[in-house]
Amino acid sequence: MRATVIHAPGDIRVEDAPEPKILKPTDAIIRTVATCVCGSDLWPYRGLEPVGDPHPMGHEYVGIVEEVGSEVSNVKPGQFVVGSFATSDNTCANCQKGWQSSCLNREFMGTCQAEYVRIPNAHGTLVATDEHPSDELVPSLLAVSDVMGTGWWAALAAEVKPGSTAVVVGDGAVGLCGVIAAKERGAERIIAMSRHESRQKLALEFGATDIVSERGEDGVARIKDLTKGIGADSVLECVGTAESMRQALHAARPGGNVGFVGIPHEVAVDGLELFFSQVGLRGGPAPVRRYMPELIDLVLSGHIDPGKVFDLTLPLEQVAEGYKAMDERRAIKALLTP
Repeated sequence: MRATVIHAPGDIRVEDAPEPKILKPTDAIIRTVATCVCGSDLWPYRGLEPVGDPHPMGHEYVGIVEEVGSEVSNVKPGQFVVGSFATSDNTCANCQKGWQSSCLNREFMGTCQAEYVRIPNAHGTLVATDEHPSDELVPSLLAVSDVMGTGWWAALAAEVKPGSTAVVVGDGAVGLCGVIAAKERGAERIIAMSRHESRQKLALEFGATDIVSERGEDGVARIKDLTKGIGADSVLECVGTAESMRQALHAARPGGNVGFVGIPHEVAVDGLELFFSQVGLRGGPAPVRRYMPELIDLVLSGHIDPGKVFDLTLPLEQVAEGYKAMDERRAIKALLTP
């Protein structure tokens, strides 16, 4: 089969690789219908995370089940399935509490930019649709496997409530999906922080009521202006840099909450400052599997359309262009068709 491999920063290739096989009775093999490039994939691509030896890439996927292990009974060959970037057995104590991304048997996916993928913990990870979706719905179902689920978690972690004011820091796919989530959770005012016109338009389409183009302390000052000097009830931090975290914490009002879902890089939070801010802080890898049934229903019913974050579609063979376009901010998110 063909699969994506990173060799060094900026060096993405599509190579021949062995087709995956069932290794455990809880595995499944899927043929990908669509996969994509994630903003977090850009960290090693930009040299901000070590690459090490050449290795496969990709953790978002939808596809058709090809084969299942002997202990997998919830999905069967021929079904269309959506899965999470973090696999889970859905039975351990953490899963039962709704924290599938901290499953005691968790494995993070990392081989999905390929024609076929082995899914560990398939019984607890994969959710099948009743029938094969139309081509138009595939991008939004693919978004559910990570960015929509992560944006949903950001809104929950930030405790977005009906009638509240929410700020979204980050205008990538997760941030834009966070706008959808804030709207669905009833926020009356949704302030999207973005400096890019195409992303601003999509944020407004998804439900943002205000756009703030300033960053850093200037951005915080603008948020304070818009909230009568108080700050936002909820802030969704969807980037993962020191600047974005500082901006998020300073934009929240006393008693407000920050949900941080961007993978932190060189982020340090001053304990004394946090103490006196009286701002709540919660985040981490999104327990996407918890939300998948609800989000899939919202997509299939046409209630939400997060697939609009995919503004570039390429064949898998051109995955390097997908990385380059996202790195240069010529694309929000690149969808790959095997």
